[in-house]
Amino acid sequence: MKIRVNKSTKIGQKDRPKDSELGFGKYTTEHMFLMDFTREKGWHDPRIEPYGDLSLDPAAMVLHYNQEVFEGLKAYHLQDGGIGLFRPDKNIERMNASARRMVMPEMDAAFVLQALKELILLEREWIPKSEGTSLYVRPTMIANEPALGVRPADQYLFFIILGPVGAYYPEGFSPTKIFVSDEYVRAAQGGSGEAKTSGNYGPTLLASRQAAEQGYTQVLWIDAKERKYVEEVGTSNIFFFINNELVTPPLGGTILPGVTRDSVLQIARHWGLNVSERLITIQEVADGAQSGSLKEMFATGTAAVISPVGEICYQENVFQIAGGQTGDLSIRLYDEITGIQYGRKEDPFGWRVRIA
Repeated sequence: MKIRVNKSTKIGQKDRPKDSELGFGKYTTEHMFLMDFTREKGWHDPRIEPYGDLSLDPAAMVLHYNQEVFEGLKAYHLQDGGIGLFRPDKNIERMNASARRMVMPEMDAAFVLQALKELILLEREWIPKSEGTSLYVRPTMIANEPALGVRPADQYLFFIILGPVGAYYPEGFSPTKIFVSDEYVRAAQGGSGEAKTSGNYGPTLLASRQAAEQGYTQVLWIDAKERKYVEEVGTSNIFFFINNELVTPPLGGTILPGVTRDSVLQIARHWGLNVSERLITIQEVADGAQSGSLKEMFATGTAAVISPVGEICYQENVFQIAGGQTGDLSIRLYDEITGIQYGRKEDPFGWRVRIA
């Protein structure tokens, strides 16, 4: 399919923030990509249009039955002046996996990558250049068929929007404080926890707000069945460096298979570290924090890359990690991944995809 391009007549009129003012998720660029699906035609009419509102019938099935999946990745100014993406194939692969779980149509991965490239290159002036900044890319698919009745829709809209971003957390790369929820759960076996769908995020907002009111940045979720095994943080996967063993909970249907998570695992194994994907209880974490055997704890995700954890609160007990400081392994992993992303380091894994 050929992508039809309708450029905005107001290019340059939308305010572009200074890199120091970015934050995360506050700004969008001047264009977006859209494509439609019907059972009769399949995917059709791919187009780039001026950024604007979507038109939805009040009976659109996404509004009633949560048929929605999305992704998040970034475009970077490379050190040599080019533009790069980081493992976009993994994001597209995961989006198709999420679509399968939500009974939504899959997309041709090569075509989605082409659409990403064309849109990003059209908006290349929006890619910030300061250290730690990037252009965030949000592909989304929704069921826009107007119908009431619980069934998979026959009509969908896929769109991609972009926005310049800085640090995800106000702390930047400084250690965050995490609250462990044993009252609420994020996902259960047999549910949709491994899919990146909006229905996994709305139910977490109450616990997140309660944690924020107590001064905590994020919630650490434990399993729904036994209420003792660590699963993931609200927006990230989680890692523990205990007795020279790098541990992260295994994927098993309730945890989002993070691209950064996989990158950390591959890099750590490449470095020869002792890496385990195994069950870990919150009690083991608490005991390790008290004894000092838990040397580091950090979250991983596209938005923040590596987010060190300096403190956790579990059942009103507060445990400090690594003296509340950022650990050496967290720093080393952050430098390695961002070095590959921005073209400052060699890429032995072939993860950096140059688009200009």
